[in-house]
Amino acid sequence: MRKHEILQRIEDVGVVAVVRAENSEKAKKIALACMEGGIDSIEITFTVPGAHKVIESLTEEFGDKLLVGAGTVLDSETARTAILSGAKYIVSPGFDLDTAKLCNRYQIPYMPGCMTITEMITAMEAGADIIKVFPGSAFGPSFIKAIKGPLPQAVLMPTGGVSIDNVDQWIKNGCIAVGVGGNLTKGSSEDMTKAAKEFVAKVKEARK
Repeated sequence: MRKHEILQRIEDVGVVAVVRAENSEKAKKIALACMEGGIDSIEITFTVPGAHKVIESLTEEFGDKLLVGAGTVLDSETARTAILSGAKYIVSPGFDLDTAKLCNRYQIPYMPGCMTITEMITAMEAGADIIKVFPGSAFGPSFIKAIKGPLPQAVLMPTGGVSIDNVDQWIKNGCIAVGVGGNLTKGSSEDMTKAAKEFVAKVKEARK
């Protein structure tokens, strides 16, 4: 898949599931539940031992039906491992120039975590495709309007602090998508599918 197609798919649905699963089986269970609920972008965090194997397994199983990305990527070495394992996008909790360069080299979307305007400008200058507003819980949805004042061109996606109660506010204030972890990926498969459907519906509604 080309870079612009990956970014478009993430924007179309507007929700990325952030997955901290201990193994491929649990990750697969979450992926299936989220897909059933209309979310086809899954971020596997590198806080999980053997995360690259989970990415590899999901990519082999689902191909382009599921957009598997790598999260909590702190450096370019990890990013390269993730990309070679099949990751379609790279997400970091903070900005790293070497990771930005590597992702540009492979034409893979890079989404670094930023909180200040200075960090965001630096990341955008380095070619970051989406700014991950992180941790979103630190300021809440109103912060997006504050960013959009001086940086209307910023492409923003918050992670942390996104819930079913406020997801519409993040979208209305100018985010192209949201990253959701525990509020989406806990409970039974039925719970996750139900939550996924609710998040997708809320995003759609907020965009009208």
